[in-house]
Amino acid sequence: MGQTGQDLKNKKVLVMGYAMTGRSVVEYLLTQGAQVTLNDRGNLLEDSSVHLLMDRGVKVVDGGHPLELLDQDFDFMVKNPGIPYHVPLIEEAQKRGLPIYTDIELASWIAPCPIVAVTGSNGKTTTTSWIHQMLAHRPQGQARLAGNIGVPSLVTANQASPDDVIVMEVSSFQLMGTEKFRPSIAVMTNLTSAHLDYHGSQEGYEAAKFKLVANQTAADFWVYNVTDPTLRAHANQVKAQQVPFSHLPASPEVQAQGAYRQGDALYFRGEEVAKVSQIGVPGDHNVQNALAAIAVAKLLGVSNQAIQAELSAYAGMPHRLQPIAKSAGRIFYNDSKSTNMVAATTALKSFTQPIRYIGGGLDRGNEFDDLIPHLEHVVEAFLYGESKEKMARAFQQAGVPAIHLYENLDQASLAAYEAAQAGEVVLFSPSCASWDQFANFEVRGQHFVDLIQSYLAEKPYKD
Repeated sequence: MGQTGQDLKNKKVLVMGYAMTGRSVVEYLLTQGAQVTLNDRGNLLEDSSVHLLMDRGVKVVDGGHPLELLDQDFDFMVKNPGIPYHVPLIEEAQKRGLPIYTDIELASWIAPCPIVAVTGSNGKTTTTSWIHQMLAHRPQGQARLAGNIGVPSLVTANQASPDDVIVMEVSSFQLMGTEKFRPSIAVMTNLTSAHLDYHGSQEGYEAAKFKLVANQTAADFWVYNVTDPTLRAHANQVKAQQVPFSHLPASPEVQAQGAYRQGDALYFRGEEVAKVSQIGVPGDHNVQNALAAIAVAKLLGVSNQAIQAELSAYAGMPHRLQPIAKSAGRIFYNDSKSTNMVAATTALKSFTQPIRYIGGGLDRGNEFDDLIPHLEHVVEAFLYGESKEKMARAFQQAGVPAIHLYENLDQASLAAYEAAQAGEVVLFSPSCASWDQFANFEVRGQHFVDLIQSYLAEKPYKD
């Protein structure tokens, strides 16, 4: 439950980064009587909405992040989650002991209802969507979607009533900026190596993720993937009631406490809830996501019938193994949300037919050896962007017959389109973040969809 009554009147707050989240933070702080300074490296004065905020007393500093900003004796900073901590202004703020929050921290101060917060290296969007849809069947209140795939968290928390529940997808970037954030139910789908450029190390990444449960007590719940060795290794530090889930044969402890697969059915604490065949999207990873959602839904009193209906109705998310075209025996998949090797591995394991693979993007410093065991169906690779040479080394080691390097996605996609044969899959599952060439994975995915649609219109296959 939220910590209502935080007195922000006349508090001096620095908001770093604008866009949708930053605007929601500024709007909220103004309603609470705070003195707000908005800082962004872009040209904010070109945005008419910023002028409206200035009319309401907001100070604006744009075009960079000057260190002298910190001489204004702020009470705390709220930063956009995407801004890394190695920016000099943030490093200096940390040295001075200035509290640095993200929007989910402020949302937790004011939320009048329970928060279900979902994180993980992969699967969190699907899991969050399922939970939100299932909780809509609760007999009282609304299920409100917030965070990375919904309305900004502060907006949602402001609109919620005590009977509601907020379902929030949260990232390690957001969790880094929390101090008192305490979800009633914390869900962790898995934990692999990711975002090391942002967090500096795997230990830093894991520490950020586990801020999700840092303030939980025995009155709260931790729903976690017991088949994930990293999550198991951290289990002894969690004070909440533990609710494990497993898609593999489950121990008696898991069967007593959590959700699990047994044969062709999904169970929660000994009760059959649904059949595996009722899950609307394929793959073992989606069985795991479904089990996590089932655990939350059952903890909050949702009926088996409602759970089954939502499992069946779900058709997947855009940019996650999304079939976008079929032509002359060739099928094209947009998996732009594959921003790391675990996600790309999931995609590669989903096919037995020959694959023309397109991948690449931001170089985060990692090698791609983890892909090697899963490239047996790749007959040709079209690699682009900052990471192309590193990816090529792994593909060569795996014995992929043909590997090509390109500067950008357009070049790689055209080459893959022209090379594809009947009976093959063209798979765009980049295994890298998008930020070397695109604003985010959604923009990257839509660009790939547009490219393929234009190729099909301009140069259709003749066979």
